[in-house]
Amino acid sequence: MTAHALDALLDSMTLEEQVALLTGADFWSTVPIPRLGVPAVKVSDGPNGARGGIFKDGPSTACFPAGIALAATWNPALIQQTGAALGEETKIKGARVLLAPTVNLQRTTLNGRNFECHSEDPWLSSEMAVAYVRGVQGTGVAATIKHFVGNESEYQRMSMSSDIPERALRELYLLPFERAVKEAGVWAVMTAYNRIDGTFAADHRRLVNDVLREEWGFDGLVMTDWFASHDTVQGVLAGTDLEMPGTTRERGQKLVDAVNDGRLPAQAVRDCARRVLLLMQRVGSFADPVIPAERADDVPAHRQLIRTLGAEGAVLLKNNQNTLPLAADTSRRVAVIGLPAVVPQIMGGGSATVNAHYRVAPLDALRSQWPNATFTHHAGASIHRWVPVLRTPMQLEFFNSADLSGPVVCTQTVDNTEQIWAGHVPEGVQPGTFSVRATLRFVATQAGAHQFSLISAGLSRASINGTPVIDAWSTWSRGETYFTFGCEEVIHTRQLQAGEVCNITLEYSSAAFEEVNFRALRFGAGRVLDASDIAAAVEAARTADVAVVFAGLNAEWDNEGLDRVSMTLPHHQNTLIAQVAAANPRTVVVLQTGSPVTTPWLDNVPAVLQAWYPGQECGNAIADVLLGAAEPGGRLPQTWPLRLEDTVAFGDPAQYPGVDGHVRYGEDVFIGYRHYQQKQLAVQFPFGHGLSYTSFDYGPVRGVPASFGPGDTITLEVDVRNTGKRAGQTVVQLYVSDAEASVARPARELKAFAKLHLEAGASGTAKLTLPMRAFAFYDVEKKRWTAEAGSFGLHLGTTADDAFANHSVVLTGDWHG
Repeated sequence: MTAHALDALLDSMTLEEQVALLTGADFWSTVPIPRLGVPAVKVSDGPNGARGGIFKDGPSTACFPAGIALAATWNPALIQQTGAALGEETKIKGARVLLAPTVNLQRTTLNGRNFECHSEDPWLSSEMAVAYVRGVQGTGVAATIKHFVGNESEYQRMSMSSDIPERALRELYLLPFERAVKEAGVWAVMTAYNRIDGTFAADHRRLVNDVLREEWGFDGLVMTDWFASHDTVQGVLAGTDLEMPGTTRERGQKLVDAVNDGRLPAQAVRDCARRVLLLMQRVGSFADPVIPAERADDVPAHRQLIRTLGAEGAVLLKNNQNTLPLAADTSRRVAVIGLPAVVPQIMGGGSATVNAHYRVAPLDALRSQWPNATFTHHAGASIHRWVPVLRTPMQLEFFNSADLSGPVVCTQTVDNTEQIWAGHVPEGVQPGTFSVRATLRFVATQAGAHQFSLISAGLSRASINGTPVIDAWSTWSRGETYFTFGCEEVIHTRQLQAGEVCNITLEYSSAAFEEVNFRALRFGAGRVLDASDIAAAVEAARTADVAVVFAGLNAEWDNEGLDRVSMTLPHHQNTLIAQVAAANPRTVVVLQTGSPVTTPWLDNVPAVLQAWYPGQECGNAIADVLLGAAEPGGRLPQTWPLRLEDTVAFGDPAQYPGVDGHVRYGEDVFIGYRHYQQKQLAVQFPFGHGLSYTSFDYGPVRGVPASFGPGDTITLEVDVRNTGKRAGQTVVQLYVSDAEASVARPARELKAFAKLHLEAGASGTAKLTLPMRAFAFYDVEKKRWTAEAGSFGLHLGTTADDAFANHSVVLTGDWHG
């Protein structure tokens, strides 16, 4: 459809029809206009899979690694392949818009969505974003880069104002969005929940209209995050085109009235409607308007890609005495310890959650790949934030009332004790007002203290053997669970004997404390792990040839809607690791987290692998690395500090988590490694760190000029040789420093990198290009990018804190861009 045809279509629409385009029809699709042949477009959550239209337990889908794990590959070419695969997965779910990637920066170590974001560094994050968007949109599916902008924390995210200095905003937080627009041509942008300098992101005219559209030339669609529309007039004036989800909260008749009352020009509505139509054209909906049924295709090529990504992003943090890889051709007694060994941790929580086709457990993969070994397993310690959901049948009876009165209108049997109703309820059930009675049976397998818990978005209560024990009904209050729409967990504890039976009845009401159409019920039950579990694990390690401890967090800690409160591994995991290491000097620790944690046992453990949340091939990818079938290809996209007290904004509530609705980014441009270098703080593991199973020599460096002029581009070449006995990967990182700046600048800033895979004894060349922006800062007073004449340092290394080569170059005159 030509531009003229789009304008003609708009001319034929009534104001009401144009307004209808500016909000969703339901949770996941836009409004069609059949009279004029305007189709609906379906969107799907990402970024580590295309979930489709059912929030939980819908048709299964491929689960890819989390965002931080993708960035840990430092491999844009591989991420572009990943984007293409995710584009195909989106089509399998009948959608044409993927709500991804997430490119907010990792300002702190406690952000609940740290796992979903790429990096603390804007250049690495933007390289991943550009590759991801190109991959997705190469399939004809729209990528939606998010969350624009300043969503670096989940604390009070629906109302918090991120007060960001302009230099930091430009140099750090906007850069991934800017490059996605200018270099990848992204088709859609999602605004954040938070405010920026007091104005909600969806209503922020300076950022959406002036910067994104006019300054950067973005001509695509801007949508709100779900339920993040706040002002009927200001959102449209800002250039936010689409309010999601439907039905409308701030648009519809309110918007028609605003135009008719003269509070909003009709042209502003038309401009937004035109961009909605343009998105439909770009994704092919006019040519093919049918939204097909969702499928659960398990694509073999995507399986292999996910497995490759898992190994490519795994970071070998420590490897003394070449403890890894383990020799898979030998006969060994192996003590495998930790819940993540048997309960694969494949993804973080929140809107990134998908119903994976399958989940490969690390213990199963190790047994498959190491047939000569004898394995034992002990849980040792818990990793959960909340009492675990049961994977057991639960019978549901639905009522079209808020108090379980009237007839049963629907019955279901589900296979677990967590149910989410987000834009989707069973046939015959009223979405706005319903209640549920659920029944299930729990049998204790061991004697000891057991916990039972409820969390609900809506009211809930529970009885055991006819006796009420948990009340999240009469005392319900909003907490931080379920995107902040749920209550805090309510727990009942009792002693049970092995074999003791608990007949459980749950009652739930959708009685609304929130206008949003999101309801959930979560029941947990399980024995409390104690010192005896650690003792059993330690004894198994003592008699084994090697101990492999799986530890970390899970999707309850790394979760949208709530931040973490500590960098310490939860429960008694640190004690477990320390005691196992004391019992067996050949102890390997496999960490699965979406953010840095402290490692007080590090000196006593010879090998540590950071595996992140690597998707459905979790166990296979980890086993590939542990046993040497694959190289640990990852490098850290975020610095691991020694302690929480060393991190950005620690100790000042006004800077984190925020006070009186404002969080002040007082560190300005000094986040991540920039912060630690400025403060001269030692770190646990530096940005860019990651070991290999082989060794490399670097140099010489070619192409370094003595001087360069304004507007010039510098291209360096670095020779790299694999000096080891097996193939391996390395990442050459190029950092720039400004020796004579008139403003405070970081000691080093990443401006280019290249990843090489080399066979044993082979050589290759890393090519690194620095345009003028690599030397520039944002001049706030002159509102332009400036590189000042003088000397700059070029630092080539394999982390932010080391360098195998340092060079100086002189810029002969000021440059402005």
